[in-house]
Amino acid sequence: MSEIQQKNIQLQGVFALDSIMQSWFTLFTPTEATSVVASTVMSNSTIVRLHLDCHQQENLANSARTLALQCAMKDPQNCALSALTLCEKDHIAFETAYQIVLDAASTGMNYTQLFTIARYMEHRGFPMRAYKLATLALTHLNLSYNQDTHPAINDVLWACALSHSLGKNELASVIPLVVKSVKCATVLSDILRRCTLTTPGMVALHGRRTSGKLMPLDKAPLRQLLDATIGAYINTTHSRLTHISPRHYSEFIEFLGKARETFLMAHDGHVQFTQFIDNLKQIYKGKKKLMMLVRERFG
Repeated sequence: MSEIQQKNIQLQGVFALDSIMQSWFTLFTPTEATSVVASTVMSNSTIVRLHLDCHQQENLANSARTLALQCAMKDPQNCALSALTLCEKDHIAFETAYQIVLDAASTGMNYTQLFTIARYMEHRGFPMRAYKLATLALTHLNLSYNQDTHPAINDVLWACALSHSLGKNELASVIPLVVKSVKCATVLSDILRRCTLTTPGMVALHGRRTSGKLMPLDKAPLRQLLDATIGAYINTTHSRLTHISPRHYSEFIEFLGKARETFLMAHDGHVQFTQFIDNLKQIYKGKKKLMMLVRERFG
């Protein structure tokens, strides 16, 4: 094959790819267009197979990024992350893709999708953008008292750890969102303990160490989290006692033991817990065997 023939085949290939991308909406779904077409066009194997020069590579890449942004606007739930990935090397396109995510966050995306993109942003070295998306994800989440194995728990813990690493202000902003969206006592107590172990922003942005102190539990924002956790334990206890069976008694006593650990983190926690147990013994005195177990363990 002569060099001219090779050049013609190369040009035909480039023209065909560009033509497909220009009219993608007549041939593919947005998901197919981003995950198959745009990804294939920008792959190394395509560059090698068509012997593309730098100019041709850049032209096709621009077309692929334009396609990806169009798909992200049309179907942000399924295409936004792909668009961000495809646009990584072009600042303007990447910023556009990020803005599409922000615009769609309130109406077109769920917490799973937003957490996924938030983690991607942290991985790419944009912790503040990751934090912004994580806070948006939390506004979509509703984790009830009995969902202690919910798949979003790891994302919630990650979001709290991220905000904690950024500093006191970020942690103070995320805690009200957590309190509003998470009603599960064990999850809240896990977050509370993690927040009390280290100083917020101890390793801040750009690796600068702050000289802050551990946040007090008797002041905002941790006081709000502590109160919410104690409240969640109280509400969950009453919910469990409504339909409890004898085979769950020992598990319930262990749950009360965890509740006591959280109560005791409060300044007057011992008094609060004693009153709580006394109330239980009074309200549920008909459950004699269970209340006997409660009395044996907690007095």
